[in-house]
Amino acid sequence: MLDDIVLGKQEEVEMAKGRLPLEDLKARVAHHLAERNVRKALNVPGTLSLIAELKRKSPSRGMLRERFDPVQLGQALQGAGAAALSVLTDEPYFGGHLDFLRDVKQFTEVPILRKDFVIDPYQVYEAAFYGADAILLMVRILTEEQLAQCLQAADSVGLEALVEVHSIGELAVAVDAGAHTIGINHRDLRTLTLDPSLSEQLIPRIPKGKLIVAESGIQTPEDVQRMKRLGVHAVLIGEALMKAPDPAAKVRELFAGTW
Repeated sequence: MLDDIVLGKQEEVEMAKGRLPLEDLKARVAHHLAERNVRKALNVPGTLSLIAELKRKSPSRGMLRERFDPVQLGQALQGAGAAALSVLTDEPYFGGHLDFLRDVKQFTEVPILRKDFVIDPYQVYEAAFYGADAILLMVRILTEEQLAQCLQAADSVGLEALVEVHSIGELAVAVDAGAHTIGINHRDLRTLTLDPSLSEQLIPRIPKGKLIVAESGIQTPEDVQRMKRLGVHAVLIGEALMKAPDPAAKVRELFAGTW
């Protein structure tokens, strides 16, 4: 499935370039500066921060939330204590849209991460244009050259790059590329299986001074507490929140005894 997603994303990016060429897009964000500091929001000594993810559906779990109002959800999760919001912008597989990014940014006050399958610097500039403060870069789907280009693009428009890894080899690539914020995705994007022990394996190999975000499979207060004990700075939680009748109440349940 991952190969199909990336292939579709290549076509999507080419169509976007046809509508708004890269140089024109870069001109529109030439003076862009991210308004909200992601690292400052997430790196709070003694506290495990939450990146709450807004997504309607996923390939592994299907439809998560039939009634999906990203602005309302974003405001509720911010009110419950989320330090940042992750907004899915992939439409075919996750039911997202770039407009969600713009709307959530306009009506909330915390940093906003664009989560998508980024394969081209064009998407980084696009994220800036729609108001993102951060961008997700998955080592799994990028060559080292593509990763370097996307990191450079993010730096040029002031976006924080959350560089996601799922193995020791991918972690080495992220570190060599100069990533400051590293996401450990417990889910294998090719098989969709979860490895809850991955953080234990990778964290000792991450150089000091990096911001560490744990992603996927964090479903219970015990999972949250375990991530805190491991020294993770933030957790990214989507499915558990989106499936809950009251996402804000779910945040309070998951972080009871942590905050």
